[in-house]
Amino acid sequence: MRTKYDFSRAKKNPYASRLKKQITIRLDDATIAYFKDLAEETGVRYQTLINLYLRDCAAKRKRLSLRWKASA
Repeated sequence: MRTKYDFSRAKKNPYASRLKKQITIRLDDATIAYFKDLAEETGVRYQTLINLYLRDCAAKRKRLSLRWKASA
């Protein structure tokens, strides 16, 4: 291993804007099971499938329609 490295001709990472950020998210067991089953079918990691699904929702600007039941 060298004691000094020359980075004067180094290039910026062109994929830096696409790097992922680690977060904590709470998902119910059924959701995790769904994506894990899908992962086994497709050969794609379940975390990647969740990311792809959420990215698609964001790209299409999907909105969730929530309707709360009125209390009696």
